[in-house]
Amino acid sequence: MNIIKLNAIDSTNSYLVKLSKTAVLDDYTVVLTNHQRKGRGQQGAVWQSAANKSLSFSVFKAFDSLSITKVSSLAFAVSLGLVKALEKYQIPDISIKWPNDIMSQSKKMAGILIENKIKQGQIVSSVIGIGLNVNQETFNQLPQATSMYLSAHKKFDLDLVFECLLEQLVIQLNKIEALAMLSLKKEYESFLFRKGMISVFEDPSGKRFNGIIQGVSDQGELVIENETNSIKTFQPKALKLLF
Repeated sequence: MNIIKLNAIDSTNSYLVKLSKTAVLDDYTVVLTNHQRKGRGQQGAVWQSAANKSLSFSVFKAFDSLSITKVSSLAFAVSLGLVKALEKYQIPDISIKWPNDIMSQSKKMAGILIENKIKQGQIVSSVIGIGLNVNQETFNQLPQATSMYLSAHKKFDLDLVFECLLEQLVIQLNKIEALAMLSLKKEYESFLFRKGMISVFEDPSGKRFNGIIQGVSDQGELVIENETNSIKTFQPKALKLLF
């Protein structure tokens, strides 16, 4: 595994995407930084990280033959990789807020950004960005954020957490190669945040409605039972969960 360590950088994902366009990268090439100045999250959000107290890194993964129809399996596998690593550190009440925010005690601990290179309907490679709050003690104006330290009430060795994350990530991504799509989806659903509970959702127009999360579709859409007991599916940009 080739690990590129940088003291400070705007975005590990942007760096690795650019590098992949100019060089032939080994599978599981990793870019890790002590301080990410302009980390990117899902749907254009900004990921905030504290220097030397959090983990910000991106992983390059190549695929021999992965249909674009199986793209949701990437989110399943990466999310589960993080969950499994956090379980090893006995972080309490871990869940996955759809599509791929990692929660502890109903607060966000980690975020994921996956960018895919696609050719002729096949995912050729992916750059997987991960931001994990490890030893942060406070969050400025982010009441729904947390860290491993705040959840477990102890400090952690960043290097050891990083090694554990990579190990679990490889294990889960290998399941995609083994075509274990159904088992990935089933386990992902078992960790879904607020699954089976009445929740409030908001659509892009600002309209709010109550619904119950039932799971996810094979395409990674959120499956919700609404107030009229009908089942609907939603893409990530089409819905916001309020909590």
